[in-house]
Amino acid sequence: MNLPNKITVARIIMAVAILILLTIPWYQVGFEFPTFMIKGNILINSKYLIAGGLFVIAAISDCLDGYIARSRNLVTDFGKVMDAIADKILVNGLLIILAYDGFISVIIPVIIITRDIIVDSCKMACGNKGHVVGASILGKIKTIFMLVGVTLLLFYNLPFELLGVNVAYILVIIATILSVVSGCQYYLNSKEIIFKDM
Repeated sequence: MNLPNKITVARIIMAVAILILLTIPWYQVGFEFPTFMIKGNILINSKYLIAGGLFVIAAISDCLDGYIARSRNLVTDFGKVMDAIADKILVNGLLIILAYDGFISVIIPVIIITRDIIVDSCKMACGNKGHVVGASILGKIKTIFMLVGVTLLLFYNLPFELLGVNVAYILVIIATILSVVSGCQYYLNSKEIIFKDM
């Protein structure tokens, strides 16, 4: 296994660790993460800060493994598949948890996951016909907005929360809109291939 693939596998392990950290009812096993108050009205649970730190490391590793794979000509089919799996576990899993915990609306993970299913289905259909439809620039911009937005959510939108501006939620909303637009764009670019000879 080459270095980029090792980094990708490590990211999957880290993503699973983040989800476990945020989903286990720790109080039932007699453990409580420390909490503290900021400015008298912002209650911070340290488990989200820990998850935020791990998320930042995982997001950086996503950029790192891709860069190493391309620069050293180490791109593999295994890496492509596992990279996509790592991204879905990391981002989509976190969005579900954040919606459940009340940080964001439940409609956001529903839209994102539905979009991903449609795009992945289009990719598979095109792949079965020997074609590859490249990702759009909007998809890449969406990813950046989502990663920054989720990071800020895990850090309680600080320091912007002190100014009364919910930058984290705004970025996630923008990412959701771009996700829909880029998904439609991907479908339009691939539909001729998908429905050819039907």
